[in-house]
Amino acid sequence: MKCMEIFPLHYRPYNESFIFDLQLFAGEKTEQPTSKKRGEARQKGQVGRSQELSAAFVLLAGFFSMRILGASIYDEIANYTIYIFGHLNQGIDTESVMQLFIGMVFVLAKTAFPIMLIIMVVGVAINILQVGVMFTTEPLQFKLDNLNPINGMGRLFSKRALIELFKSIIKIIIIGFFIYRYLVDQILQMPKLIYLDLPASLREISEIIINLSFKICGVFLVLAVFDYAYQKWQTTQDLKMSKDDVKEEFKQAEGNPQIKSKIRQKQREMAMQRMMREVPKADVIVTNPTHFAVALKYEKGMAAPVVVAKGQDLVAQKIKEIARESGVTIVENRPLARALYAAVEIGSTVPQELYKSVAEVLAYVYRLKKKKLA
Repeated sequence: MKCMEIFPLHYRPYNESFIFDLQLFAGEKTEQPTSKKRGEARQKGQVGRSQELSAAFVLLAGFFSMRILGASIYDEIANYTIYIFGHLNQGIDTESVMQLFIGMVFVLAKTAFPIMLIIMVVGVAINILQVGVMFTTEPLQFKLDNLNPINGMGRLFSKRALIELFKSIIKIIIIGFFIYRYLVDQILQMPKLIYLDLPASLREISEIIINLSFKICGVFLVLAVFDYAYQKWQTTQDLKMSKDDVKEEFKQAEGNPQIKSKIRQKQREMAMQRMMREVPKADVIVTNPTHFAVALKYEKGMAAPVVVAKGQDLVAQKIKEIARESGVTIVENRPLARALYAAVEIGSTVPQELYKSVAEVLAYVYRLKKKKLA
């Protein structure tokens, strides 16, 4: 009985080739997103933006404005409270209730509106600094996939959701630690408040709360900066493209290279046909004699002779073949043929420095024509 040889996974017999199929990695997203890809994602609202950074600055602006405007807010509320209690003995009717309500609206506008305005301006400014001016309705569009419970469960237990959960736990732990450390330092000062009057104790308590709020905002702001960097990185990772994606986008932007090549080939063929149709109309073909051929034409009224066709090697042979069939004179002049081929484009006139040489050739051709006619 023959024994079956079993090789480990990492072992291969010495005469067996190792095949590494690069196609397995063709769809792997390893390429950085192109500007077109980023633009399309931006139109859909897919940008690197941290909501926590906006929230941190909004909280900081709110508490800072309360710190600055706190005294005036306290005075407004205290004065209006005194006013209300001072007019309670006048009786309550519909008109007095309406006046009290209108007064409360004015007090609320004078105290809350400045803070709300500051928060709104800061929130808008931070969002603009993060992603620029952007308006899109793509995220608001109704999609049936959002109602699919299976997709919802997938999003709930996705990698992104788990990362967000982990970030939230880390934030709670860090912020809770700083709150604990601050309150431990302040808890010993609490018994002293019983010896103060009400306004003084309120000021002390508000001072503790404001300072705690600023510390929390500072910690939250540092965490938000890290979150912003992570969101930018994650957005780039989500938009990464495979090599096939990059090639397909290039084809769409620049056109299919094969189609463009066929178009250019067709254009060259059409230009060649047009050029060959002009050869029988030429007066003379100046040749190298084998490598170059240039067809010249001169009519009365022209400033100088015109090159109507030119070619090299096989094209030159084709020009001479058509010239023989059409009875066009072929003149061998190597220096002139090379100079005309290099210096003059099809449809252009002969340069001034070649006038003399071209004139001699044309004069020779005209003498030959006269002899044939004679």
